[in-house]
Amino acid sequence: MQSNKPPAPGSEGITSILDTDLYKLTMQCAVIHSGYGDVDVTYTFTNRTPDLKITRKGYEWIQEKISYLGSVCLTDDELTYLRTTCTYFPEHYLKYLQEFRFRPEEQVKLGYHPVDAENDGVGDISLTISGTWAETILYEIPLLILVSESYFRFSDTDWNYDGQEEKAYKKGLRLLEAGCAFCEFGTRRRRSYATQEMVLRGLMRAAEDYGKNHNGEEKRGVFMGTSNVHFAHRFNLTPIGTVAHEWFMGIAAITLDYRSANAVGLEKWISCFGPGVLGIVLTDTFGTEQFLRCFKSSRPDGLSGNKRYAELFTGVRQDSGDPEGFVKLMKKFYEELEKETGRKFGKQTVVFSDSLNVDTCLQYKKFAEEYGFRTSFGVGTHLTNDFMHVTNPKRKSIPLNIVIKLSSACGSPAIKLSDNANKNTGDKKVVEEVKREIGYVEKTWWNEEQGSNMGDERYRWGGANQVGDSAGSLTN
Repeated sequence: MQSNKPPAPGSEGITSILDTDLYKLTMQCAVIHSGYGDVDVTYTFTNRTPDLKITRKGYEWIQEKISYLGSVCLTDDELTYLRTTCTYFPEHYLKYLQEFRFRPEEQVKLGYHPVDAENDGVGDISLTISGTWAETILYEIPLLILVSESYFRFSDTDWNYDGQEEKAYKKGLRLLEAGCAFCEFGTRRRRSYATQEMVLRGLMRAAEDYGKNHNGEEKRGVFMGTSNVHFAHRFNLTPIGTVAHEWFMGIAAITLDYRSANAVGLEKWISCFGPGVLGIVLTDTFGTEQFLRCFKSSRPDGLSGNKRYAELFTGVRQDSGDPEGFVKLMKKFYEELEKETGRKFGKQTVVFSDSLNVDTCLQYKKFAEEYGFRTSFGVGTHLTNDFMHVTNPKRKSIPLNIVIKLSSACGSPAIKLSDNANKNTGDKKVVEEVKREIGYVEKTWWNEEQGSNMGDERYRWGGANQVGDSAGSLTN
């Protein structure tokens, strides 16, 4: 195998299989462990900011970079890193990953659709992935990286890197001084490889200066690491992540049992990694209320001494909807479960990860801790894609809001019903059927302070009113 040579700053495309979020690897491991590896699946790309278009040159660049994925493989250094750092990965999975290869010519279909038939210079792209679950699960993050980078190479070019590391430094220092535990979650929508490197250098420098400034004092703020396994390896940071919606979506599509899909997912996760390991769980795949019905149930056959799943996970992740409402709901849930079981669960953790900036982190930290929770924050796009236009420094260079979601498994549509109805995805007929089956109630989130519907995905990072200016962006 080849030896590991980290890509140089500004490298084009994907050159490391670990240039992805940790939870893609943990889910791949769980998929194989649970016997789902050979299930046929499909994934579909969606641009939630449809006004932002890809150029013909950008499309051709994506096409070229996708073709290169077939040559990307795990290196000896990367294998050693995973074996020594991510000790929850069993050896059989590491062996599988060592032999793993993308086959984009068979598994990925990319299309270009000009806006104007007479001028094909600007348009939309379509992107689908198909194959077995184990063999296709790792495409999501690399493909999102390529689409985002293409847009900012060929469509929106009115920006530069000036001040990016310093901006990240100031954000990191402000979070640390406020006592926040946080990690960098910005891989999937980063502007470029170089941007993510600058951001991490700024955050690491902030953590170093914060430590010096508080030498001998209790240090409440913590820069925990990054979700990107390649950068964690390169910079000796902790890779952070557990599970995504895809895990529960796939299980529901395979079993066709949406009432118990969360419980099946929880059980198979614990079976793979053990109780308390990778113990932050996502709640909103089919709405948090439905998840909590499963979270309060016990493991089957007396496993773990009949403890409830809620006792076997260290906390929950909030990724959609009203964060304060979520905290209140979780507080009530844990209090009622303690009364029901007669056992104290201790202080639980709430991880916030839904379109965060520095101000929202501080706001959510305050009210969550008032309700007795530990907090941590996964900050993504507002770190790795926070730019202003060069020609008008008060005008934001808007990030793409793009996703790739599991769209089918075992021949059945895969859907998601989040705590924000505007983030629901999948076959509309199945979405409506499942809503009725599980008693899902649609919700949207209106932010009084910002005077906006936070569920409008088109304008999640600006666009309608071009929010933000050069001073305000330092807190975003």
